[in-house]
Amino acid sequence: DMRFYTERCEAMRNFANKIWNASRFLKMNLTIDKCQLPDKLELEDKWILSKLNRVIPDITDNMDRYELGVAAQKIYDFIWDDYCDWYIELVKPRLFDKENPTGKTAQYVLTYVLSNTMKLLHPFMPFITEEIWQHLPHEGESIMISEWPEYDEKLIDKELENDMEEVLDIVVLGRACRNTANIKNRQPIGMMYVKAPEALSDFYIDIIEDELNVKKVEFTDDVAAFTAYSFK
Repeated sequence: DMRFYTERCEAMRNFANKIWNASRFLKMNLTIDKCQLPDKLELEDKWILSKLNRVIPDITDNMDRYELGVAAQKIYDFIWDDYCDWYIELVKPRLFDKENPTGKTAQYVLTYVLSNTMKLLHPFMPFITEEIWQHLPHEGESIMISEWPEYDEKLIDKELENDMEEVLDIVVLGRACRNTANIKNRQPIGMMYVKAPEALSDFYIDIIEDELNVKKVEFTDDVAAFTAYSFK
C-alpha cells in the first residue's frame, strides 16, 4: 500500500504551472542566444547564483544517497521561492526598461539559472523540463544527456545571502503591514517605518521601496512605531 494524497497532485500541478509560466515570461523577454554568465553581475544576480550553487551540491548529495524526497523538496523550494517569487520580480524593472544596460545581464542569469534548475528537476519531471530546456538557448540534443550542474565555489557569497534574506524578510513584513492596514499593493505609501539591526545600503533600500511601493523607508529603533505599522 502507498500513501496517496490528492492534495499533493494538486500542489504539483500548481508547481508545473509555476515553472511553465516562469519559462514563458523569460521566453517573451529573451533576446540572447547563448546560455552563459556575463562577467559583470548585479547584486541580485550574485544572490540567486549563490543560492543556486548552494543547492546544487546538496541535491547532488541527496540523489547519491537515494534521498529522493529531500532532493525534490529542495529543488521545489528553490524554484518556487528563490527563482520565481523573488528573483524574477527583482529583475523585472531591468527587463522592461529597454535603456537599462543591465537588462541583458538579467536575461543571461535568468536563462542560466532556469536551465540548470531544469537539469536538477529532470529526474523527477522529465517531460516539462525537456520541453522548457529545448526552448532555452542550449547546446546538445536533449536535457537527458546534458551535463549535470556543477558547483562553483566562486559564486558563493554568504554575506550577500544574509543581507538579502534580511531585506526580503522586511518586504514580507511590509506586505503584512499593508494587509493589516487594508492597503492594496498598487496603492503607493508615502512613508514606512522599518526596524533593522543594521543600516542597509541604498541598493537594498531601493528593493524595499520598489517591492512595497513606498516612496521612502525610514529606519527606526522605536519598536512601538514599527509594530504599529505607521503609514503616512
